[in-house]
Amino acid sequence: MSAPVPPRIEALPLPLAPELESALKELMRGAPPLLIFRTVAHNPRVLARMLAGGLLDRGSIPLRLRELIILRTTALCGAEYEWGVHAAIYGGKAQLGREELQASVHGAADAPAWNREERLVLQLADALHHRCDVDEVLWAELRSAFAEDQLIELTMLAGLYHAVSFLVNVTRVPHEAFAPGFPAT
Repeated sequence: MSAPVPPRIEALPLPLAPELESALKELMRGAPPLLIFRTVAHNPRVLARMLAGGLLDRGSIPLRLRELIILRTTALCGAEYEWGVHAAIYGGKAQLGREELQASVHGAADAPAWNREERLVLQLADALHHRCDVDEVLWAELRSAFAEDQLIELTMLAGLYHAVSFLVNVTRVPHEAFAPGFPAT
């Protein structure tokens, strides 16, 4: 894990204001609110929009693919905080082992360890990060593997997690005690 740096905006201390507590209660399922939410809570309107616009529910794509695009996007953005939270909370549920988590940061999108859909999701994350678009060849492959609702969800996940990465990087949200840092190469 990278050396800790002081946050630029401190997370609000607990307990939060009652309206913030109630907004986070359902999402956190009894666990204390994550530092990212306590940081964004400085602007309750943005927090409410962030929580309402989340894509962590049962969507049109399997959990494993959802987490792969999130992990790859946050890794490409250098958002170690968000990568670690997703690795810790969802990695096991998505059946992503240690080697796959490492490959989400350091591995090639076309590595033989990934199945076709996983390779395409990683290639999509890479293309969106580096070019903010996909070429016609990749688009044709994506269209052959995913339905339109899935393509929209995958693209929106990559975009949403770019925004989340910007936030955690700019505000220097401290690492959660339970979350790993980026794996070594």
